[in-house]
Order: sequence, then structure tokens, then C-alpha cells
Amino acid sequence: MQDLTQNRPSDSKEMIPKPLLLAMLGLVLATLAIVSLSVLTGRAPAGQPAPAAIVAERTIYLQGGGAQAVTVLDENRALLADLPHGGFITVIQNGVARARLTARVDQSLPVRIVEYANGRLTVIDDHTGWSAELGAFGSDNKAAFERLMSQ
Repeated sequence: MQDLTQNRPSDSKEMIPKPLLLAMLGLVLATLAIVSLSVLTGRAPAGQPAPAAIVAERTIYLQGGGAQAVTVLDENRALLADLPHGGFITVIQNGVARARLTARVDQSLPVRIVEYANGRLTVIDDHTGWSAELGAFGSDNKAAFERLMSQ
């Protein structure tokens, strides 16, 4: 049997090239400098949705039914939709469930769908502070919640 240590790289050689390590350190330091400058100068946060008035709001209950299924109930717990392949609505339900699990909040509490005057549509979990801007996930996914708003 051949000695396995013959084909092994020498321990004295660096596994990551020194220029790459220095470049990574430079990236970290540049990021830290940019963020520090932004905080020290009081620059307003960017990339946040513009404030707008609420034009419509609906309270719903999302009940998970496995990896892909979800049941949607209205504020009176009447059935709105029973979706064995809930698609994006299941994704949102899973996000809410995860936030509630980590915050140790009851899974059976409702969430709100909020429509704003500027066209934004948001799911808000007031019990954990979790929210999702539905327009950020594409028009088809936003439309799934628009249908829930209209029912």
C-alpha cells in the first residue's frame, strides 16, 4: 500500500493565497468604513418603502397543513381557501410560523394583509413584528394575496 502522506500538500504551504486573504480583509474594512460613515453622518436609510396611507386591511388566519398545504380563514374563522398546494401563501405561512416559533408566540393567532395607497401590499404579524412586502416577490405572488383581499 502506498504511503498516503506522499500525495498530501505540505503543511508549510498556505491553503488560501495571501493576496486573496488581503483582498477579503480589505473588503471587510471598506464595508465597515462605509457603514460607519453612514451612521456618523446621519444618512437616512435607503431601500425602504415610502410611507403611505392604509386603504384596505384584512385579518386572516393561516393554518399550515404540512410542507405545501395551507388553510386560510377570515376574521370570523370562516373558510376562505383550502389549498393543498398553497404555493406562495404556504411560503408566507411558513415564514410566519418560523417567526412565531423563535419568538415563542401562539401559532393560531391572526395576521393582517394591508394595502397601501401607493399600491404596496404587505402581510404583517403584529405579534412578532414580522412582515413581508408581497410586491417584492413578483406580481403573481402578490396576486395570490390580492385574491384573498377581495374575497
